[in-house]
Amino acid sequence: MEWRLIRSGQFDAATNMAIDEAIQERIAAGADSVIRLYRWDPAAVSIGYFQRLREEVDIETCKAEGIDYVRRRTGGGAVFHDPEGELTYSVIAPESVYPADVEASYRAIIGRVIDGFEQVGIDADFAPINDVEVDGRKISGNAQTRRDGVLLQHGTLLYDLNPEQMFSALSVDAAKISEKHLENARDRVAPVRSLVDASRADLKAAMIDAFTSDRSVRASDYLDAERERAAELATKKYRTDAWNFDRDQGSLTDPN
Repeated sequence: MEWRLIRSGQFDAATNMAIDEAIQERIAAGADSVIRLYRWDPAAVSIGYFQRLREEVDIETCKAEGIDYVRRRTGGGAVFHDPEGELTYSVIAPESVYPADVEASYRAIIGRVIDGFEQVGIDADFAPINDVEVDGRKISGNAQTRRDGVLLQHGTLLYDLNPEQMFSALSVDAAKISEKHLENARDRVAPVRSLVDASRADLKAAMIDAFTSDRSVRASDYLDAERERAAELATKKYRTDAWNFDRDQGSLTDPN
């Protein structure tokens, strides 16, 4: 099978999630699988599909500081996305490409993430069910969903950390945002920049090599049809309170 590699893109939170869904729809209709590397602009918080936005996000602070928020189609917890401190990937392919067992499928995709870290000199390990760690410290979190026969997995590749901004965007008790609390947060994660002398461009090049190794891959940009569908989804779904606050209201109007 052939894959499309989309090497770049820096979008707001709603557009990033809409692009993933637009590509997933096309693959469900028979299009080639996609590997996508991208960033976020502005900074954002994404919450898992089953989370409540008000419980996870300091909405007023986000609005005041120009930080986006969005609910993902994938599960997992709240994630702060820093435009300068993170690279994000998406792998979107027919379910048949990967094991039916969820942990095994995570292991297969995350194995390539680990290969990419190895290329920049980082010895990382798979931490089931969906994390990557270095000596017990998190360097990558990943989430997955399967819809209409298509698997979507996306994950963060932590390059640097700004814990002050991260905690300002999350719903954290103000009493807990102390220097000790921030130091504890630093101790729990392992940004690439703290481990090796590698640029974000180095990390990206390594991940591209790891994700494309032993595959038939062609370089691609976003197709016009994907951009158009993503713009529609971003406007009608991912920027709406109906989507982002739906779990807060106790029901999900869109099971997909």
